[in-house]
Amino acid sequence: MKKNILLSLAFLLVFSTMCEAQRLRARWKAYRYEWSFGIGASNFLGDLGGANAIGTNGFKDLELSLTRPALTVGMRYKLSPALSIHSHLTYGHVKGDDKLTKEFFRSTRGLNFKSNIYEFNVNFEAALLSQQEGGIYRLRGVRRSNSFEGSLYGFVGIGVFHFNPKGEFNDKWYNLQPLGTEGQGISPAREKYKRTQICIPFGIGGRYFFNRRWGVGFEFGLRKTFTDYIDDVSKTYYDPLAINQANGPVAAYFSNPNPNAESTTVGQQRGDPRDKDAYMFAIISLHYKIRTGRTNFPIF
Repeated sequence: MKKNILLSLAFLLVFSTMCEAQRLRARWKAYRYEWSFGIGASNFLGDLGGANAIGTNGFKDLELSLTRPALTVGMRYKLSPALSIHSHLTYGHVKGDDKLTKEFFRSTRGLNFKSNIYEFNVNFEAALLSQQEGGIYRLRGVRRSNSFEGSLYGFVGIGVFHFNPKGEFNDKWYNLQPLGTEGQGISPAREKYKRTQICIPFGIGGRYFFNRRWGVGFEFGLRKTFTDYIDDVSKTYYDPLAINQANGPVAAYFSNPNPNAESTTVGQQRGDPRDKDAYMFAIISLHYKIRTGRTNFPIF
């Protein structure tokens, strides 16, 4: 008798586990597509401004006062309960200004820039931690717990972004790339940089769905780039007289606002081409799942 009871309990346990697994499997397949809409902040790591130190790299060089807004819209597609593809179209704004640092050489350089960032990417997301609760049945006389879904994930992908650095002079902003501020287009050894580039997004995020369709999320991502010219600064100072002759006095000014300083003479270091520029987004988002299939379970 006891043996039969134990076998029955074991059967019920296995059967309920299989049903629960089937139920969750059916649910995620019915809601594989998901819109996301986000607002947040953008910032920049490059040659201009930053920490009060020489050659400071990484987050030590982050200037929080130059944090600017960002907007994003995206579409997620679930490959499995733990893996997704998420594509974004994101707008951000980045700035840098040497007057914000007390480091002597940067402050003497006296450069500034701002740029809009337009990015399109495709990211692969992997769940690091996830939890899902709540039944999909709605039976008369049976109280049902509220459905929710939470997850913590990491992501990495590939993207393309467009930037256009501008500098301020006499209360007017000028596009810097056409001015050849480091001799681009003047010296055969220095070609003009492209303003559309490839980036590698990576980071971490989390989402919480308080019902089957609607949820909120947070994501922080850094963008590794392969250009050092988001801020128009990379190599050494070029002859301002040659720049003036080729592109005019405004270009000569932006090439070197302090030409009489000992640290800004021709051939001296203007930027660090070994350390590529980077930018980042921190986004708070709203999510909406699209039902595209049947679960084969009653959801009335």
